Amino acid sequence: MAATRLLLLRHGQTSSNVSGSLDTAIPGADLTPLGVRQAEAIPAALADVRIDRLHVSRLVRTHQTAAPLAAARGLETVVTPDLEEISAGDFEMRSDEEAVTAWHHTLVAWFKGDLDAKVSGSESGHEFLARYDAAVAAVMDAAPDGSHVAVVSHGAAIRLWTHLRVDEADDDAMPPLEERIENTGRFVLDLPAGATAGERRWRLVEAHLSPAGGEAVSDRDHTPDPTGDLD
Repeated sequence: MAATRLLLLRHGQTSSNVSGSLDTAIPGADLTPLGVRQAEAIPAALADVRIDRLHVSRLVRTHQTAAPLAAARGLETVVTPDLEEISAGDFEMRSDEEAVTAWHHTLVAWFKGDLDAKVSGSESGHEFLARYDAAVAAVMDAAPDGSHVAVVSHGAAIRLWTHLRVDEADDDAMPPLEERIENTGRFVLDLPAGATAGERRWRLVEAHLSPAGGEAVSDRDHTPDPTGDLD
């Protein structure tokens, strides 16, 4: 591993977040006007945060979220496969209680150690970790020594991967899985020398479930956002 610090930033709000739809396939929904404002607020909110490289998933909402930060810092936005959201499989774009509950229960099962669990047509916990580990490893390996790397990714993927990869010594500092991560919330992690992306040795530096910048969603009753809530 070359780089040692990783900032995982959730994308801005999308229409699927507002409708409560399980939107996990490529290319996915665009940002809403609120999502655009959230993205535009990121450069000022992170003005004191060192960022040397900027990566996004293949879903368009991450590109749109990263664009203002890339422009402000003069950074190239690098599209990196496998940083995408946890697949909803056969429940893709459904917003009904049955689908959302089944998907959530699967993710909670992973957190509790049952990585074989999956919803129909989706990926198991083993498959998710393998591809997200590989993507993070590729991101880190592409950076010069000592770099600080930012990744714009997705709510459930960030929460599950972080919970399953942060060192047990930091468990008490980790926000509970059921606490909602708002759009443009973020985690900052350090990887000790000699460790690899797929080990549970990442150290938690910061955890911010509220937006990095811009407005938060104020009326949650009308914004169910299933990929932000994992209870």
